[in-house]
Amino acid sequence: MQAIILAAGKGTRMGGLTVDTPKPMLLLSGRPLLEWRLMMLPAAISEVVLVIGHLGEQIEHRFGNEWQGLPIRYVQHEQLDGTGGAMRSVYKAGVFNGPALVTMGDDLYRQEDLERLLTFDVAVLACELEDSSRFGLLDTDREGRLQGIIERPHAPGYGLVNTGAYMIDQAYFLCAPVRISETEYGLPQTLALSAQNRPISVLRTRVWQPVGQPEDITLGEAFLERYRLKNINS
Repeated sequence: MQAIILAAGKGTRMGGLTVDTPKPMLLLSGRPLLEWRLMMLPAAISEVVLVIGHLGEQIEHRFGNEWQGLPIRYVQHEQLDGTGGAMRSVYKAGVFNGPALVTMGDDLYRQEDLERLLTFDVAVLACELEDSSRFGLLDTDREGRLQGIIERPHAPGYGLVNTGAYMIDQAYFLCAPVRISETEYGLPQTLALSAQNRPISVLRTRVWQPVGQPEDITLGEAFLERYRLKNINS
């Protein structure tokens, strides 16, 4: 099974940390963030597609065409037009082999949650947070299936947050990418549009660590200390 990791963005919320380093290459507990993402992929993954853009040559130089026996292919995405644009680049490159696991290159997930995603052809992983104000929310129906996306800003408090981890199938590409700003297209918004024609499952977790701003690095290291694979040495 294929895993697609979106790692093209500039990481502007990281400030000076990402001027000369792509965000997925920032160090957490002595390893690049992206390396932790690769370590925590489910065992069923047999190929990785890395979507790279900003300073992407550093990623390609570090990981090459194989990581611990796992083949890696690269898709160049220089437009930086959002996650929806990145997925369109994957499709145009002709490398999509779905259903595929799609995740962000700068978030940390438990392996067991990603393994649960693999049991679906199309689904999204959501995290239940007491303070959801930083993130987009998922709107679900009574059966817990995806209905739509609630954009920021929204009222603070408890919410079902989109973690940026998905199972995506070929039918996703039947929908035109949904524009979310003058320059960006959104993957979750496009997936929500396709939910008008078919059920899309929303899986829930209470464990997820985004790494989107400098203070998240310390939180990410704490996450790794608690949830990383038992067979990974420090």
